[in-house]
Amino acid sequence: MIMRITILTIVFLSLCSCKDSDLYADYNWHTIEVTATAYNSLSNQTDDDPHITAFGDSLVPGLRYIAVSRDLLKKGLKHDTPVKIEGLDSIYVVKDKMHYRWKNHIDIYMGLNVKAAMAWGRKNVTIAYGIPK
Repeated sequence: MIMRITILTIVFLSLCSCKDSDLYADYNWHTIEVTATAYNSLSNQTDDDPHITAFGDSLVPGLRYIAVSRDLLKKGLKHDTPVKIEGLDSIYVVKDKMHYRWKNHIDIYMGLNVKAAMAWGRKNVTIAYGIPK
């Protein structure tokens, strides 16, 4: 059932003629500097099922998701928060959370593309996250 809903969501979003900025027009945007890395849906990169996030969402290659360190959850980057990442064009959504040892850190989901994740590496970036007005 979850997979069917995810597939329907992907189809709907791909057919939508609206832009990301239209979807989040009623949000207040806040900026913060973070360390950004990337991760993949691979068992050697996770503690559990590599296709399920810590929030219980399904990871499907092609979706624009990020994981956040738990200190950022307290700053407002909660589950389903939209995030703009310096150097990337699209809006990403918080769908996963990282281990407690990480601080001020995001992890960008890159599906199964290990080369893309390695090419991203580790960067200090500014992100903007939206909170509904």
